[in-house]
Amino acid sequence: MNFTAKDVQALREKTGVGMMDCKKALVEADGNVEKAVEILREKGLASQAKKASRVAAEGTIGVYSDGTASALVEVNCETDFVGKNPEFKELATRIAKTAVLARPADLDALKAATIADGSVTVDEAIQELFLKIRENMKLRRFALVEGTAVSYIHAGGSVGVLVSFDTDAADNDEFVAMGKNVAMQVAAMNPEYLSHADISAEELEKMRNITVESALNKPDTLPKPILVKVINRAIEQGLLSDADLAAYEAEKNNKFLFNFLSPEAVAAFAQVAVAGKAEFAADPIFGKAIEGRLSKQIKEVCLLDQVFVRGDVFEGSVGDYIANVAKKLGAKINASGFVRFEKGEGIEKKEDNFAAEIASMVQ
Repeated sequence: MNFTAKDVQALREKTGVGMMDCKKALVEADGNVEKAVEILREKGLASQAKKASRVAAEGTIGVYSDGTASALVEVNCETDFVGKNPEFKELATRIAKTAVLARPADLDALKAATIADGSVTVDEAIQELFLKIRENMKLRRFALVEGTAVSYIHAGGSVGVLVSFDTDAADNDEFVAMGKNVAMQVAAMNPEYLSHADISAEELEKMRNITVESALNKPDTLPKPILVKVINRAIEQGLLSDADLAAYEAEKNNKFLFNFLSPEAVAAFAQVAVAGKAEFAADPIFGKAIEGRLSKQIKEVCLLDQVFVRGDVFEGSVGDYIANVAKKLGAKINASGFVRFEKGEGIEKKEDNFAAEIASMVQ
């Protein structure tokens, strides 16, 4: 062996890999440190490939902004413990910085870019950290926002948000505080759209149809004139039991009528309501109720229409809050978009059944 214990320690400090792995690599490399690094990387890639199929639904959201652009990235790992690792979180931030500096066209281009403050590619930097931690890691996605944006990272990286603005007050502290509050709103309330104008006619019609179906299937929410028609029709068709008929006659003027009816009676009303969909949908009373519910839904899914959650700061909608700050500053401030990443969203996590696993091992 043409190396010493100090060489092993130096290789370990350089790569972060365990002592035994470093020693084996130096033996294979005949004491050549640089060659040993390459050997460790090659073995790490092989090991990483073996673990690539393991579910990586934990991780962190990294963010970086230089004033001209901002980026969010999601980097996944297998365990929450690694997701909180300072080196792992720093890697996510460096990848976000890389996205801002390199302006990659897609995920592959970002992976191939030289990582910020380093000499290796993003892919290689991930692989180097894998050599230290030995857990499946993946750069899942990124978003790049040009211009002025304000960020917010929730719970140490579980949710990340960028809200972009068209403004002439980007350097104003009050604007930044307002932007942070709006970003926190996005993190907490998870809106689907910026405003009503961003909902396509097709999507709006889909929402309306779902609202109609939902109303018909929940007869206790129907407008009273429509409900009376539904109940009378159910009675005429003999769909109610004697007990439900008696309960209806006794409590029909009670606003808690449905508390006195059986689930079978409620199901019968829903059946009648759905069967009469075309008729009821054409009724102006029903239509007005549907539009009211639809309007409420739109306020819930559109950021600027949502009720601002920080009532201690401002009471009203998010849009009104932004307008109020703009008026106060005498500045132009318009929210132009937002991006929200939640770690692991959409990834099916493996549910470990330890009892079954142990049972299978002893069979």
